[in-house]
Amino acid sequence: MTSSDPANVTWRKSARSSANGSDCVEVAEISCALAVRDSKDPDGPALLFDRDAWSSFVVGLRRGLHG
Repeated sequence: MTSSDPANVTWRKSARSSANGSDCVEVAEISCALAVRDSKDPDGPALLFDRDAWSSFVVGLRRGLHG
């Protein structure tokens, strides 16, 4: 389920986050976008990505592409 309000969404962390969860980003579905935030600052800003941009980012990570 998605929401248009970042305060009312379910945030999830990667299963590969550190054991104490301190070094991770969280992702949530918001309408037709994905929101990303720093897990250490849950009240801080969130970045919004459209689904195509997020998919391209994840594909690049999986292929080892960076900067």
